[in-house]
Amino acid sequence: MKKVVVLMGGLSREREVSIASGSAVAQALQEVAQENNLEVEARIIDGPEDITEQAFAGVDMVFNLMHGVFGEDGQLQALLEDLDVAYTGARAKSSRIAFDKIKSKECFKKAGVSTPFYQTLELSQELDIDQTKAPILPCVVKPPREGSSFGVFKVTNEQEWVEALKELQATYDEVLIEQWIEGRELTVGILGTQVFPIVEIVPENGFYDSANKYPWLIGDGGAKYFCPAHLDAEVTAQVQQQALAAHQSVGVEVYSRVDVLLDEALQPYVLEINTLPGMTQSSLLPKSGEIYGLSFTELCLRIIKDSI
Repeated sequence: MKKVVVLMGGLSREREVSIASGSAVAQALQEVAQENNLEVEARIIDGPEDITEQAFAGVDMVFNLMHGVFGEDGQLQALLEDLDVAYTGARAKSSRIAFDKIKSKECFKKAGVSTPFYQTLELSQELDIDQTKAPILPCVVKPPREGSSFGVFKVTNEQEWVEALKELQATYDEVLIEQWIEGRELTVGILGTQVFPIVEIVPENGFYDSANKYPWLIGDGGAKYFCPAHLDAEVTAQVQQQALAAHQSVGVEVYSRVDVLLDEALQPYVLEINTLPGMTQSSLLPKSGEIYGLSFTELCLRIIKDSI
């Protein structure tokens, strides 16, 4: 293998996050390019029109860091497969399933993985939202095919329910309504069959929404991270087992980061799988990978190797 192209950007709401991830990975690979016989190119992608046979002639591996719609939902993967271009991470089929929170929850249930109770609701323009009632309270309302917690609302009463649906109706035609689980927010990195130490996330305000994830991007919020999470051995093993089972139930190849809630009775509930988690040196997968024993650069090289 000689030439690696790092893809970033896209048109999703996660474009700036993607560019941050791609820039960090490209820099890490460029620093070790000579000793690993690599030519590394960082490339910003603005849409499907940039994915052509000519554009990827002579490329041995694409390191995909296109978070969100198009990059993470199977569309980019399918285009690269049609061009017979090798790429990192989950394949087209598993990417489609994992990105769709409804489909992934169906896989969790079949595999016996605990996940919060949920329902779906179509948001047609004809729907009179003022006449609807929340099926469960408190709950989380979110688009089923979106990333980085964009469009996620915690709803505790009927007024918040109406406000959340009206805001989402402008952009989405369907929402996922999920039972609110009061508890600790955890995330678990997985590389192959290796399960990384658990990261506990403590948001500054409320829950781990996009403002608390990306204060540098949105200008508000923040969070503290503890890795490994302060859990006893038995609970740690249970959380990691559920995360790995969720990862495998969807058929995810290579790596992912699985988000989990741990309730007051120490019961873990898997929320979702991120097949293209953030990859800056301060992101959660690299944080847990470092505790596991892989430096940021080693993690990037392992992802390439395992993808091959």
